[in-house]
Amino acid sequence: MKSKATAETPATKALASAGVTFGSHFYEYQEHGGTRVSSEALGVPEHSVIKTLVMEDENANPLIVLMHGDCQVSTKALARQSARKRIETCKPEVAQRHSGYLVGGTSPFGTRKRMPVFMEATILDLPEIYINGGRRGYLVSIAPSEIVRLLSPTLVNAALAD
Repeated sequence: MKSKATAETPATKALASAGVTFGSHFYEYQEHGGTRVSSEALGVPEHSVIKTLVMEDENANPLIVLMHGDCQVSTKALARQSARKRIETCKPEVAQRHSGYLVGGTSPFGTRKRMPVFMEATILDLPEIYINGGRRGYLVSIAPSEIVRLLSPTLVNAALAD
């Protein structure tokens, strides 16, 4: 059995194969703890912890939204900026089917299905971000520019203060 220190996930394989240098950060996962738990455990601002949300449009087409941990997504603003009629969060089992990851361990890297990615534009203002590494209780730290390089996200302004 692999130790946590050498955890390999589809996300870390995708990052490594793309030549991304990343840090590995483990914490004690808490059901429904969200980014508050991981930011406190790692001693980093919750604003720097990026959530990966699997959502779907009015035709049930999946998409990924990357948002600051201390913010909510305005689905109305996101729908407007993505030229969709409606966007809503997927049910956990649907999100898992699209991404290949358990909810709470969803990474935008190495997903089962290729999905369009929408990223809150202000994430690029941060020098380093912490984003899920493909399993519960595991974040990777990377430069936000790597998300742009690897995923070509559409930048949006859809953050609502939590």
